[in-house]
Amino acid sequence: MSADEMLDIVDEHDRVVARSPRGEAYAKGLRHRCVFIQVRDAEGRIFVHRRTPTKLVFPSLYDMFVGGVVGAGEPYDEAALREAEEELGVSGLPRPEYLFKFLYDDGAGRSWWSAVYEVRCALPVRPQAEEVAWYDFLPEDEVERRLRDWEWVPDGLAAYERLRAYRTRG
Repeated sequence: MSADEMLDIVDEHDRVVARSPRGEAYAKGLRHRCVFIQVRDAEGRIFVHRRTPTKLVFPSLYDMFVGGVVGAGEPYDEAALREAEEELGVSGLPRPEYLFKFLYDDGAGRSWWSAVYEVRCALPVRPQAEEVAWYDFLPEDEVERRLRDWEWVPDGLAAYERLRAYRTRG
């Protein structure tokens, strides 16, 4: 999505209250919607990547999710499939399974409703070069070890912590 693409601006209950171009929503810290998709390969390893330095939000940081913003009028489920296929560079991916939603707020003007999904990808991936600087499928225990060593996107860390808790309760 470009800075001109329209986003739904939402309130603390995820109700649409306005629409705004993406660049303006980011600049003004307007609450919008995002999707986070944890991708696992056939062996159950997690897709981990480093964002490119040109990303508008959290450049050059590591992430254990693919995803992004939800376009104006776009359902979360459609955004999850679109974002996963775009970022992985695949088509024909199974529809990601919705798990839960939470309000991310860093207390410094970055806030978005975040829908968390998971999907298995048995297809060969070709991530977008403009989105992904490095990637690999890592075993979950290695991801856990890397949490201490690598600089991760804060919203992805928040989603990962909630996903661990969700799986523990499940």
